[in-house]
Amino acid sequence: MFVSTVKKDYFDCISPLDYRYYGRGKDFEKMKKFLSENARIKYQARVEAALVKALSKQGICSKETAKEIGKASGQVSAEEVYAEEDRIKHDVRALANCIRKNVSDKAKPFVHFGATSYDIVDTSSALRYKEATEQIVLPALIDFEKTLIKIALREKATLQIGRTHGQHAEPITFGFAIAGYVSRLGSRIKEIERAKNNLSGKFSGAVGAYNASSLIVKDPIKLEKDIMEELGLKISKSSTQIVEPETLVDLVHSMNSAFGVLANFADDMRQLQRSEINEIAEAFESQQVGSSTMPHKRNPINFENVKSFYKQFLPRSMTVYLDQISEHQRDLTNSASQRFVPEILAGLALSAKRLNRVCGNLVVDKEAMQKNFDLNAGMVSAEAIDS
Repeated sequence: MFVSTVKKDYFDCISPLDYRYYGRGKDFEKMKKFLSENARIKYQARVEAALVKALSKQGICSKETAKEIGKASGQVSAEEVYAEEDRIKHDVRALANCIRKNVSDKAKPFVHFGATSYDIVDTSSALRYKEATEQIVLPALIDFEKTLIKIALREKATLQIGRTHGQHAEPITFGFAIAGYVSRLGSRIKEIERAKNNLSGKFSGAVGAYNASSLIVKDPIKLEKDIMEELGLKISKSSTQIVEPETLVDLVHSMNSAFGVLANFADDMRQLQRSEINEIAEAFESQQVGSSTMPHKRNPINFENVKSFYKQFLPRSMTVYLDQISEHQRDLTNSASQRFVPEILAGLALSAKRLNRVCGNLVVDKEAMQKNFDLNAGMVSAEAIDS
C-alpha cells in the first residue's frame, strides 16, 4: 500500500464521484466530513474515545486519562494510520498505535482496551452512516420534495393528457402527476429515517460473547450501553464479532428504493422533453450548448444523469445483501466490499440535489400541453361522466 504525502489533484482520482460529481463543487466540503477515508478514520477514533470514557465511568481508568485519549483520538489522520498499517499490516491496530503514540505512558494501556477490531469498525460505520444520512442524504431528499410540492401546487390546474402504455389516456393536470411523486418520495424519506434510527453498534468482543470485557468490568453489557449512549446509537440486539448486518441492509434498501423514485421521475421528465412532446424543458444557460455538432439542442442532460446514476448504484445493493453472509462468528469477505457503501449515500444525495436544482427552474409549456391534449380531443374519456 503506497501512501503519498504529495497533495493529490482531483483528476488523479479514480472514482468519477471524486473528480466529476462533487470533488470540485461546494458539496465536497460537507461530504468529505462523512464519506471520505479521513472521515472513516475519524469515526473509528470517536468510538475509541467513547470506549475510554465508558471505562472511566466504571472506574477502570481516570477521567483525566479518558480526556487525554479523547483528545489524541480527535487528532489522528488517515495518512498516519495508513503509514502505520504499511508497517504492521493491520488497519485497526494501526489506528490504536497512532492514538497511543500521542498519549502518556500511563494512558497507553487503555487505548483499545478490551476491544476487538469490529467493535470499532461496525460501530463507527453505523455512526457514520447515521450522521451522513441525517446531514446529507435526508436534507437533499427533503429539499427536493419541497420543490416538487411547489410545482404540484403551482401546476394543479395545468391541463395535461394522461398517458398509459405511452398512449394518450384520460385528462389529468401536471400538478396531479407531480403530486404522485411527492407521495412516493415522502414515503421513502420516512423509510430512510426509520432505517437510519435502527443502525446499531456493539462492544461484545471477538465472538460477541463479552469474553474480554467480562474480565475488565463487572457488567460488560452496561459498558456496551454506556459506549453506545455516548455515541447516540442503539445496541445491536445480538452480535457475533460483527453487528447484525440487516440494519445496514435495511438502510441501503430504503435508499435504493428512494433512488428508484428519483429515476422514475427523471425518466418521465426526460420523456416529456422529447421534441414531439415538448411539454417541459430544463432551463438553459446563456453559454450552454446541447451538442458538439448541434449546439442549439436542449438535451435533458440532468434527468438523464440521474437515471444513469441509478443504473450505477442500484446493483450495489446486491453486494450489501451478499455481505449478510458471514461464516460462523465472522469472516473477512465483507472487508473490501463494505468500503464502497459511502458511494451509495453520495450518489443518492447528489442525484437529489441535481433534480432539486433543475426542477427549481423547470420550464412548463402550458400551450404545448394543451396542444397535445387537443390531438385526441373527444376520445380521451372512457370513464363514466355525471351529466
